[in-house]
Amino acid sequence: MTRRALVVTHGGREEAVAATQEAVRELEAAGVEPVLAPDDCTPDDLPSFELAIVLGGDGTILRAAELTRGTDVPVLGVNLGHVGFLAEAERDDVGEAVRRLTAGDFEVEERGTLDVRVLHPDGTVGSGWALNECAIEKADRSRMLEVMLEVDGHPLSSFGCDGVVASTATGSTAHAFSAGGPVVWPDVDGMILVPISAHALFARPLVVGPRSRLAVEVLERSSARGLVTCDGRRQLDVPRGARVEITRSDVPVRLARLTLAPFTTRLVHKFGLPVSGWRGRPAGGGPARTGE
Repeated sequence: MTRRALVVTHGGREEAVAATQEAVRELEAAGVEPVLAPDDCTPDDLPSFELAIVLGGDGTILRAAELTRGTDVPVLGVNLGHVGFLAEAERDDVGEAVRRLTAGDFEVEERGTLDVRVLHPDGTVGSGWALNECAIEKADRSRMLEVMLEVDGHPLSSFGCDGVVASTATGSTAHAFSAGGPVVWPDVDGMILVPISAHALFARPLVVGPRSRLAVEVLERSSARGLVTCDGRRQLDVPRGARVEITRSDVPVRLARLTLAPFTTRLVHKFGLPVSGWRGRPAGGGPARTGE
């Protein structure tokens, strides 16, 4: 049976083209058939595959998640972007990353996703999902979005705002982070709700449990309609009087990990955080260490 690996890349960039060519050569050398994903393809357009490698930034990895969610396929990200928080390797490590992926030399980390439903006043329902976040924002930039927040069937607060971001722990370092939300470690199984530019005294980021049900209603008095954007890629209309419900999904996205470095180390590396002068003790005791 032919082994196949999906190759998802950020097209149009010279660096991405060169990295893709290198990845394809390594896959073929390992006896694995590369399947290049067209920009507008859907899962139904692709043959079966058992691995996926992504060459690009976090946006490209989110695109690959659309093509692999609901399968057992692990996704390995190679960062060609700026931060690349979801990526596991850097550009110079493409060859080694592909060799380890095809040899099965990796661990799989499952990341939780969100199920999103938009209940319209006429009874119709729109649905979507997100790995990072769903953002409920005003469709008209010159107007205010009036919303009511609800947690587990109970109203919490209403206010005018630019929007509200509901995110996973994975997405806490993306849109929610930019809106002032907390950084949440990936093993925290919860959901985060972050108001954007809210006109209210109580409009703080919230962290709720995995079984909670979040809801954001766009009030009839709102001067703007709403728009839900999932992972910056998939959109749903939210008219006045509509309700957006967000719950934890049972369908994860599977990420391939080449190292089991702590999340703290990833934060320091990706954000370039200052740790010079740190003195600590290694696990199991021993002399104190000084940060580089």
